[in-house]
Amino acid sequence: MSVAKDGRTIRDTPVGHELSKEDEATEPVSGSDTAAAFRPWYGASIQEGGRTAFRLWAPDAERVDLEIEGRDPLPMTAAKGGDFTVETDCEVDSRYRYRVFVDGDGVAIPDPASRALAGGVDGQSLVVDPCGHAWQQPNWQGRAWEETVIYEVHLGACGGIEGLRRRLPSLVELGVTAIELMPIAECPGRRNWGYDGVQPYAVASYYGTPDALKALIDDVHAHGLMIFLDVVYNHFGPDGNFLGHYASAFFREDLQTPWGGAIDFRKPPVRRYFIDNALMWLLDYRFDGLRFDAVHAISERDFLVELGQTIRHWIPRDRHCHLILENEHNQASLLEPALYDAQWADDWHNVMHVLLTGEREGYYADFVASATDKLVTVLGEGFLFQGQRSRKGEPRGEPSGHLPPTAFVDFLQNHDQVGNRALGDRLVHLTPPEALSAATLALLLSPSIPLLFMGEEWGSTRPFLFFTDHRDALADAVREGRRREFAEFSAFEDPAQRERIPDPNAESTFLASCLDDAEAERPANQAVRARYREWLGLRHRHLVPRLAGSRALGARALGDKAVTAVWCLGDGAVLTLALNLSNAVVRLDDPPRSAPLATSRTGNEGALESGELAPLQAAVWLTTASLEPARQGEAQ
Repeated sequence: MSVAKDGRTIRDTPVGHELSKEDEATEPVSGSDTAAAFRPWYGASIQEGGRTAFRLWAPDAERVDLEIEGRDPLPMTAAKGGDFTVETDCEVDSRYRYRVFVDGDGVAIPDPASRALAGGVDGQSLVVDPCGHAWQQPNWQGRAWEETVIYEVHLGACGGIEGLRRRLPSLVELGVTAIELMPIAECPGRRNWGYDGVQPYAVASYYGTPDALKALIDDVHAHGLMIFLDVVYNHFGPDGNFLGHYASAFFREDLQTPWGGAIDFRKPPVRRYFIDNALMWLLDYRFDGLRFDAVHAISERDFLVELGQTIRHWIPRDRHCHLILENEHNQASLLEPALYDAQWADDWHNVMHVLLTGEREGYYADFVASATDKLVTVLGEGFLFQGQRSRKGEPRGEPSGHLPPTAFVDFLQNHDQVGNRALGDRLVHLTPPEALSAATLALLLSPSIPLLFMGEEWGSTRPFLFFTDHRDALADAVREGRRREFAEFSAFEDPAQRERIPDPNAESTFLASCLDDAEAERPANQAVRARYREWLGLRHRHLVPRLAGSRALGARALGDKAVTAVWCLGDGAVLTLALNLSNAVVRLDDPPRSAPLATSRTGNEGALESGELAPLQAAVWLTTASLEPARQGEAQ
């Protein structure tokens, strides 16, 4: 979720040139090289011999000076294509900025490719040594995509770098294999979801230094976990973006978005700015993958192709690197091995949410009619929208039935689906526990890649609210804009009710969204966690070794809110899911003759054997290629 120019909050759902191996400025390093580092084209780059090269794209500027704190301004040389460059002796941690002259006036700006900032988004840039961290896990090569179980976290709301570090052993024990960080780029203020970033290269100073982040990544890898980063290439935040002043060509005048003019990915320097950013996170910081926010807001599909191909080109062949899209356009053609591994499965979530809660407003309206049949489609084919028109009248999506189930990241909750709600309420407040348990089993023991949102695994009751730290008029616009956007919802038609929506800029809103570790230790919450641990254990023992090469065999309705789905796994084993979210018993037409691998409710095993699925129950069966069933609790 991001902030539009008018203060409204936006649900976060973004080729002209090739990087050359002969281009020394973007020469990558091998996965085990601890001395070299990736050098993006733009920004401050420490050269051999200790000098530092500075490069800024400022096509509207008549002149640019480099101002290093404590030194006289240094004129930069105009290069082709609108670049300005200079090289000078410069110590690590030196503070600098550019003074850009447009129409005779000089304006001081931070480097838009800063790796760190002092004084916030309109402060000074810092020269960073990308080789300053001595990697402790230099031979880490990642894990296969089929092993992935994602745990999405907001770094601040889980206690910052140290808070996440403390959680690593428990996440390993739970069965998580990958942590996904919400965006960490520098934003205005001291707290933010991260989608208001205006400095994509800089680690937000309220999280720590670049080396502190690298030390965290080292620790994550030492625990055998992957770590992904959510990056935002479709817009900049509303405060602290100076690009329009000296690089107006960065944006399009003919294509508007909720945040202003669209980023112009037709321009080679713009493409390079973002492609280098992705490579920096993957090669220098050694993230195991990236999640690309709302790529449907990027008008140039060929940029997405170039982005994926370039990353695949530079990542060493022996290293696992996973690329995930959020894409309302449901472009199945982007989900191929040479490009992107998977897409967030909003269709799966939305129809499940409708069936679990009965909600019908907002974007859920597209999933209300014939919801059971829609669930059949997403279980069997991945996308619901494969070219049909949405409620807005626009065609959406491409055929997806040929894609493997691992091309979809399924979730019951995430930052958007909780934080988009006016009061940030989680599913534990919206649906009966038996129904949530059944849906959770379907999430964790289906062949798609599961994603959990922090605290979900113990049934956290803490809200996850939309929070920012804007000031003055922008703070007022964000607060009032968020309240206005909920005016069309029946629960908030009354202005007095809208006043209950927390102020995004209040510190209390952020604090209310932080995880409550004491809650996690309560017996009832520990019981919920034990169930997640058990089912993820079954996933890793029985499904993960068989996921490569899996394909859907089809799904069908058993009755209202009840479905069954079948998949052929890579070794020929057959996985069957039966899910009943209704309040009535349903019959299985052809019940498996073996005990289930897992069921969301115990005590009705006899009914299952006779082909009856209880209300609010899910069950999963696995029949191996040798026709011998895998049984719940089977020793491995």
